[in-house]
Amino acid sequence: KLSEAWGQQVVVDNRGGAASILGMELGARATPDGYNLVTCGTGAMVMNPALYPKLPYHPIRDFAPLTTLAMTPQTLVTSPQNAMFRTMQEFVSVARSRPGQLSYATFGAGAANHLTMELLQRAASISLTAVPYKGTPMAQLDLISGQVHVMFDAIGGVLPHVRANRLRALGVATLERTPLAPELPTIVEAGFPGFEVVGWIGIAAPAKTPAPILDKLSAELMRILATQEIKDRFAVLGLSPVGNTRQAFAKYIEAELAKWGKAVKDAGVKLE
Repeated sequence: KLSEAWGQQVVVDNRGGAASILGMELGARATPDGYNLVTCGTGAMVMNPALYPKLPYHPIRDFAPLTTLAMTPQTLVTSPQNAMFRTMQEFVSVARSRPGQLSYATFGAGAANHLTMELLQRAASISLTAVPYKGTPMAQLDLISGQVHVMFDAIGGVLPHVRANRLRALGVATLERTPLAPELPTIVEAGFPGFEVVGWIGIAAPAKTPAPILDKLSAELMRILATQEIKDRFAVLGLSPVGNTRQAFAKYIEAELAKWGKAVKDAGVKLE
């Protein structure tokens, strides 16, 4: 859409690997002329600084936030065949009565669904046993078959299975019901006020990019995100478009840094 608006080709340069550190470092060192941008997410921008003691970029010092592109909430799911609990309240009750006996699937120490569960365990005063997986497919298979009891994952990854009755959603980690699936209850409704864990994707520029250029980029991105075409496309992907100002995005990043810094510290996780 930027290419259409400006008549200039926008090239996407995918730099995966190393928990997004390679791409973020490249973005931080790029020429700050408005022609170099970097997409950034929850993990890269606010979790990595708490997890990695020697990160080669700083989320605030090295980047100028432009806008939040989209958000996708974490959702707690279980198997429809699970007879021990069918609701969030029942899950918490069973977990409290059987400390350490219920298991949850995680994608490894420091992964979003691991840290989300750490937050829930503290909020609900429960203790679960982590079962690590290399990715979503195997974790979902074991969850569906009852090999593990629960799992957090982004709503886009579990919603098709919930609607096909292959998984049951216990709660969505949003303050209010998400428009992506308004039929699903929130964890807040189960008696945990303020419990919100939403993954997000944003876009930023190198820190020294001139302010007029940042303003122009931010305004154009906000305009595009407000179009119905983008809203419809994001909904298919399990994403809710945002399009906030660059000042609002900067404040949000600061709040998220504090939140996840505490979560990582409480969980005692450190990665090299």
